[in-house]
Amino acid sequence: MGAANTLIKRSGSKGARHYQRAWRTNNHPTPHRAFHPSKKVSTVVRDVRRPANRVRHPMKDRPWSREAPTAAYDVIVIGSGMGGMTCAALLAKQGKRVLVLEQHYVPGGFTHTFSRKGYTWDVGVHAVGEVMPEAMPGRLLTALTDGALSWASLGKTYDQFHFPDGFKIDFPDSPTQFRKNLAAAFPKEGQAIGKYLTLCKQVTRHFMSYAMSRVLPNATSWLTDGFLQRGIKPYLERTTADVIGELTQDERLRALLTAQWGYYGVPPHRSAFAMHALVVKHFLWGGFYPVGGSAQLATTLLGTVAKAGGWTRIVSDVQEILIERGRAVGVRLKDGAEFRAPVVVSAAGARPTVEHMLPEAHREKPWADSVAKLKASPAHVCLYVGFKGDIREAGCTPANQWFYDTWTHDQEAWPVAVGSKPDPAKVLYVSFPSLKDPEFKGDKHTAEVVTFVDYDVFAEWRDKRWRRRGDDYETLKKDMQDMLLEQLLGRLPKLRPLVDFVELSTPLSTEHFVRPARGSIYGLEPTPDRFANKWLRPRTPIDGLFFAGADMTSVGVIGAMMGGLMAATAVAPIDVGRYVAKYSRN
Repeated sequence: MGAANTLIKRSGSKGARHYQRAWRTNNHPTPHRAFHPSKKVSTVVRDVRRPANRVRHPMKDRPWSREAPTAAYDVIVIGSGMGGMTCAALLAKQGKRVLVLEQHYVPGGFTHTFSRKGYTWDVGVHAVGEVMPEAMPGRLLTALTDGALSWASLGKTYDQFHFPDGFKIDFPDSPTQFRKNLAAAFPKEGQAIGKYLTLCKQVTRHFMSYAMSRVLPNATSWLTDGFLQRGIKPYLERTTADVIGELTQDERLRALLTAQWGYYGVPPHRSAFAMHALVVKHFLWGGFYPVGGSAQLATTLLGTVAKAGGWTRIVSDVQEILIERGRAVGVRLKDGAEFRAPVVVSAAGARPTVEHMLPEAHREKPWADSVAKLKASPAHVCLYVGFKGDIREAGCTPANQWFYDTWTHDQEAWPVAVGSKPDPAKVLYVSFPSLKDPEFKGDKHTAEVVTFVDYDVFAEWRDKRWRRRGDDYETLKKDMQDMLLEQLLGRLPKLRPLVDFVELSTPLSTEHFVRPARGSIYGLEPTPDRFANKWLRPRTPIDGLFFAGADMTSVGVIGAMMGGLMAATAVAPIDVGRYVAKYSRN
């Protein structure tokens, strides 16, 4: 693929070239070292050791900056979330020079971190499955980062669930132990539990065929979709509640089996069972966390892009995808800068792309309109807490804690409203990132408390600037913050004297920094309607324009990664296909 000329209406790229050289020379003296899947690598660690080529570098050596080297790029990727970074790194491994454009001043999308007063939190990485060397995603990430990315297990228990009446159960890092834990809690439901786990495995076995059907050209979809999706399609069309309702009549077991719906954002009566099954399979061997924190994903993957001659330009808000004679040829930023390349990949979400980046004439096309009408997954609030002292002595562990005040999943969002004090949230998800990272040092521990909310409650302040949204907004935030903090301390009272810092993010915070549709945490909601939409595929009807990210496949870090893989495969099917095939074999 030939590279097109790049037009930049700003000067200042000299500094970026310096950073690019520093990254390639200082941090990666052997940029084209071969990866050998047969060799032992520190991909997943329990006894953690830093790989020799892991980098902790000053700002000047990071593989991104506010300017990009003046160069001819083969591919432009919009958005540096997990889907965009994976796509860019895969294409970089095939010798493509990729320009990644990120609107935020910190790359990484939902994998980025932020700090306040010496405390650091992640914004979206709480547990990741299937990154051990035995799994394809783990092997591929090791290859894409040249072994620079390591993972630490959350331990024997990755999720712990608390229900009313004192019911508590651990979700372990072993499928055998998982079945034992379920059977011990529901001794009369052994047959139903066995059928459930078997069905989840059967359904997810067909996922790669589904992904392949979406990568193939649109023109063949009428023939290939039906054939390649036949094993999974019935479970894309049926809801989670419908399928599980046929397996057991025990209401509590139904509630427990679907208690991880927070990982995909849609309750069982509306979510596609295939999505639920993918999450179950994803965590059968436990949960993991990036060593050094979730920001290591951007550092390592974008480092791969830089080594191949590409770059990541931050504070680069795309205003419009340039289309000439029916083909995507580049992008125009809101500051007027233009970049051109023969391929444009949008990893900014399918709906935001068609609603805000396509020229108006293309937004009105039936295919774009059908994507724009798909519903976004729910928005959320997150309470970020900083503790001064050892929170392990207060009962905290690396395992995620799910606190349910109900045995039903009917309530999709915490019912908060302007002008009234909120009732306690019925569902809380609590993560302790400082306990997950084996490289964390010091006594400034952190927690994140998450629950879903209705975006419309916050919509009236959507056009107000960050931190300047007025007294009513701040009062609502303070009321929610106080309630969530009290709920957390009610569950873990020994934390109370350690609280040193508290801040609450809202859906508008998410929208400001990450730009998903309606502040959603998971992109498009994974319902049967979403999976029935034939236009949610990497190849768009516009030549040269591709979609990447979670909207193409499933949710979460690995879901978005697979969406990036699918986009890269659509762009360069032979090269990427051969590359990925090396890491798909056990």
